[in-house]
Amino acid sequence: MWDGPFYRVRRDGYEICFVPGAGEDLDEVCNVDMWVIRDDGDRWSGTVFTLDEVHRIMDRQRQAGEPEGDYWWCWDGLIVRDAGVPSMVKVIDGLVTAGEHETVLRHVGPEENADLADSG
Repeated sequence: MWDGPFYRVRRDGYEICFVPGAGEDLDEVCNVDMWVIRDDGDRWSGTVFTLDEVHRIMDRQRQAGEPEGDYWWCWDGLIVRDAGVPSMVKVIDGLVTAGEHETVLRHVGPEENADLADSG
């Protein structure tokens, strides 16, 4: 469901919150920031990219003469095969079910801790 700029997918015990671009077709999303938010408030963040999007990013960087055109990395990046929020939800559901979201995504703690960190 849409909630302002966020697209939220509610699950039993957690929610997945995506931030697609304004007007972006949810079935075509290939690069999106997201969070897994547990019912207890604990959060993990990441950016989901498709393989094709990573290739486009590297090509653009190579054409610009940047060294990153020969490699690519992202600290909390998750690369998926297929575009679209529905496909990404399936992958993230699998990660949460297996507990692997705690390794793959970046732990950002409960929301109240994030607010304290931002004020310091």
